[in-house]
Amino acid sequence: MYILGISAFYHDSSVALIKDEVIVAAAQEERFSRKKYDDKFPEHAITFCLDVAGISLRDVDYIVFYDKPFLKFERLLETYLTEAPRGFQSFLRAVPIWLKEKLFLKETLIRSFMKISDLSKTDIFNKLMFAEHHQSHAASAFYPSPFEDAAILTIDGVGEWVTTSLAYGKDNSIEFIKEIHFPHSLGLLYSAFTFYAGFKVNSGEYKLMGLAPYGKPIYANLIKKHLIDIKEDGSYRLNMEYFSYTTGLTMTNDKFHKLFGSPPRKKEALLTQKHMDLAASIQVITEEIVVKMAQHAKKVTGSKNLCLAGGVALNCVCNGHLLRKQIFDNIWIQPAAGDAGGALGGAYSVYYQELGNQRSIDFGQRDRMQGTYLGPASNKQDIEVYLDSVKANYHYQPSEKYLVDIISDALIDEKVVGWHYGKMEFGPRSLVIAVLLVMLAAIRCNHS
Repeated sequence: MYILGISAFYHDSSVALIKDEVIVAAAQEERFSRKKYDDKFPEHAITFCLDVAGISLRDVDYIVFYDKPFLKFERLLETYLTEAPRGFQSFLRAVPIWLKEKLFLKETLIRSFMKISDLSKTDIFNKLMFAEHHQSHAASAFYPSPFEDAAILTIDGVGEWVTTSLAYGKDNSIEFIKEIHFPHSLGLLYSAFTFYAGFKVNSGEYKLMGLAPYGKPIYANLIKKHLIDIKEDGSYRLNMEYFSYTTGLTMTNDKFHKLFGSPPRKKEALLTQKHMDLAASIQVITEEIVVKMAQHAKKVTGSKNLCLAGGVALNCVCNGHLLRKQIFDNIWIQPAAGDAGGALGGAYSVYYQELGNQRSIDFGQRDRMQGTYLGPASNKQDIEVYLDSVKANYHYQPSEKYLVDIISDALIDEKVVGWHYGKMEFGPRSLVIAVLLVMLAAIRCNHS
C-alpha cells in the first residue's frame, strides 16, 4: 500500500511517500524550487517521491493532507468576530485569500493533482483524505520512533485551534490527553519576540535562539509578570493585551513595545545587547515551560519515552536542556518537526489509525527515519555539469579522508566551506554537518 502525505499552502511545503510502514522518500519543495520555505503545491517533490518508488499517482492508494482547512477557517472567523471591530483591515486581507484558495482546498488539491497526472477528478477525490494538524505532528513523532509506547508533546504556533498538545502513543494508537488552544501559544510567544528582535516570523526563530547565548535573561521575570501565566503542569495563558497577532498585521502592539522600552528592531538594524538579553529571556521561559510539560507528561503517562514534534521542537537548545534534566529515559525528536514533517505524520496517521494496521518496528532498535536522508542525491556527473555551466573553479577529490583534511584545514584558516554530500535531508538540519566540521577543525587545531 502506498500513501502520499502532503503539506502545502502555508509554509514549508513537503511530500512524504510511505509503502506500508516504510518511508520510501520525503522532500521539501524548496529543495527543488530553490525558494526558501516555499509554500506552493509541491509538484516537484511529488514527482521525485513517485520516481523513487517507480510508480505513478494512479498506484497511490491514499493522498493525505496534513490539516483540516475548514477547522482553521472556523478559528479565523471566530477570532475576528470575537475581536470585532478591531482587526478589520487584517480581516479584509485574509478572507479573500481564504475564499479563493484555502477554504475550498480539496478542489485546489484535486486541480493541482490533475495537472501532473492522467487521473480524473473522481479518481483523486476518492484517494484524498485530511488529518488534523496536531494529529499529523504527533504521528510524525511517534510512529517512526523506536518506541512501543511514549508520551508525545507537540508544541507549535497553531494548527486549526490547538497550539500545544499532550498525547500518549502505544502500538498503533495515539490518544490525546490535554490541549491548549489559540490564541494561547508558546510558539507564537516565541515568534512575537522573533518579530520584536527584527527577524522574520516562521523562519527567523532559529536566529533568536542563536542570539540567546550572548545575552542574560534579565527580562524573564518581566515576561512572567506581564505576558504569560505559567502553571506547574506547564500549561499557560498569555496576556493578549500585549499582542496583536489575533487581529493585526504584526505580532506585538504598542503596549508590548512600551513594556520593553522601544519599538521593534528594524530589519538589518544594529543588534544590541538588549536584543541578546531579550532572546536569552524568552529562551529561558521556553525551557521552563517545556520542562514542566515534560514532567507532567511523565506523571500522566508513566512512560519512560518521550517524542517531540511541532516547530518549538526544533529549538535544539531547549531540547538539550530537557535531555539534561533526565525526566525520561529516552527522547526521540522528529527531525522535520515543523510543518514539513506533517506530510509524513499525515500519511502514517492514515496507515495506522484510520486503517488499523499494526506496527512491526523492532522496538528499542533503530527508528524508521533512515537518518532522515530521504531526499534526492546528486552524482559526480550531475555536480560537474552544473559547476562547468557556471564556470566554477573546482577540484575533484575522490578520497573522503583527504577531503575531510582539506575541509578542516580550510576552517582552521577561517574560510567558509559548503559540503554537498549524499542525499538531501528531510527537515532543516543540514547545519549539523557544518557544526560537526567546525568541531573537527577545532580538535585538529588544538592537537596541533
